[in-house]
Amino acid sequence: MGTTKPVAIKILPRPEPQVSMRAAEIHPLARPFFSRDPRRVARRLLGKILVRQTKDARLTARIVEVEAYLGAEDPAAHSASGRTARNAVLFGPPGYAYIYFIYGNHYCLNVSSEPDGEAGSVLFRALEPLSGIDQMAEARGLTLRGREDWPKLTSGPGRLCQAFGITRARDNGCDLTSPDSTLWIGDDGYRVRSIVVTPRIGITKAASQPLRYLIDGNPFVSRFVSRQMSPKQPLRIRRN
Repeated sequence: MGTTKPVAIKILPRPEPQVSMRAAEIHPLARPFFSRDPRRVARRLLGKILVRQTKDARLTARIVEVEAYLGAEDPAAHSASGRTARNAVLFGPPGYAYIYFIYGNHYCLNVSSEPDGEAGSVLFRALEPLSGIDQMAEARGLTLRGREDWPKLTSGPGRLCQAFGITRARDNGCDLTSPDSTLWIGDDGYRVRSIVVTPRIGITKAASQPLRYLIDGNPFVSRFVSRQMSPKQPLRIRRN
């Protein structure tokens, strides 16, 4: 497999949105990155960047919260009941987008993991916007007063899909390892120092499993960690 060339994009520097934009190189993630246990993929996706290329702009946001779904052994996973036309992406090659519609009002973005033929996925729960802020706000139908409103753009699986214009018709089966796709995932060298692990939220089956991963202290996570979320304290993992 050949080495994929990095793609230069512009990212709004942190912490001040008013500062002029800088160029940064984002290296698309190779397919082997996704060809492993969803728990490992989920942890390693934190800090990576989701990229949406449109005719007029390039939207980017850092991945700050995800959940792992473990395939046939996980009753909460869409693949638990076997392969169907609807969930076929989950059983195909790793690194592809699986999109589903939920509650009759929003989409959710997942990426397939595990080797080809084995089901597994990671759900994107929250992003930290980096560039294309105005376009995200327009897609969400929001007027932003300042940076304090940015979590309204991409904090939550439905919000981030709306901000990035993600739909099943447009993006299901999209190759997230290719910068030629209109939606892909890359690495700009950012490294996460501490990860919080909690039970997944918003589900009823296997809800106690610690398969939700988020960047410790990040203000863009969809729901902050509290003692009321679980009888056990959240697990924090430090990275060197």
